[in-house]
Amino acid sequence: MYPHDTETAFARYEAVRPRLPAAIFPATSLHLPTLAEAADHYDGFLLDAFGVLNVGETAIPGAVARMADLRARGKSLTVLTNAASYTRDQILAKYHRLGFDFTASEVVTSRDVAVARLTALAPDARWAAISAAGDSFADIPATVIDAVTNPAAFDSADAILFLSTARWTDALQARLAGALARNPRPLVIANPDLVAPREDGLSLEPGLYAHALLDALPLETHWFGKPFPDAFHEAIARAGHPAHRLAMVGDTLHTDTLGGAAAGCGTVLVARHGLFKGHDVAPYITRSGVVPDIIVETT
Repeated sequence: MYPHDTETAFARYEAVRPRLPAAIFPATSLHLPTLAEAADHYDGFLLDAFGVLNVGETAIPGAVARMADLRARGKSLTVLTNAASYTRDQILAKYHRLGFDFTASEVVTSRDVAVARLTALAPDARWAAISAAGDSFADIPATVIDAVTNPAAFDSADAILFLSTARWTDALQARLAGALARNPRPLVIANPDLVAPREDGLSLEPGLYAHALLDALPLETHWFGKPFPDAFHEAIARAGHPAHRLAMVGDTLHTDTLGGAAAGCGTVLVARHGLFKGHDVAPYITRSGVVPDIIVETT
């Protein structure tokens, strides 16, 4: 049911395409070696993390130096990540540990974007959170229950917040589906990714399980993170340039390229390290019609 490889993940992204934003793409892509050659085309870059800056807990070779070079050339850098397992302080500490010098104002996480909208979506709600171990929810201005530790919260809570699959299981997925079938409530997905590149392959992410729920149930669902617009609006505002002078740099067609194009940004696909590692990306572009402005081999 759940994809562990590029082909299956791509097919699933195509299957859920009607739930994703619409966008207009160029007829063809410009092929360049690295982001260095793309720098003269844009004033700044919105940067995916996984597959662009790092793979799992490892920095991509040359990525730290590339960011320093882009800064030296006067380019704005804004990380736009769907890594909702981490608070902004935690994700910033991770980047610093890997050697990057991003400041707090240069990082936009899908978690931040979702958290800022929870009160408006469900005032005074009790949220059942699907999260990583040790998440204190200190950054969330609402009543939050760790529903992985206490699955009864799926029945008692007013709304569901999906942050992480780190502790998720098929049994918990079935329990959540049953609870929502009995009593439909708002579902917030703070990471729309289906998969993410790790050192040992592709991990399964919240978007994958959310789409499985939507295949079966007519749920009120709110998506925050790429490819959906709220995250791009926040990142573009942080970058300080018009959208068309920015490029979204990522490793996936259906989140980074599609989302960036829908937001009015240029797009750069990094082919070597992320979802399409070891694959020729051209057939996937042809099959999907999602065409990046620029394709580079590596950051």
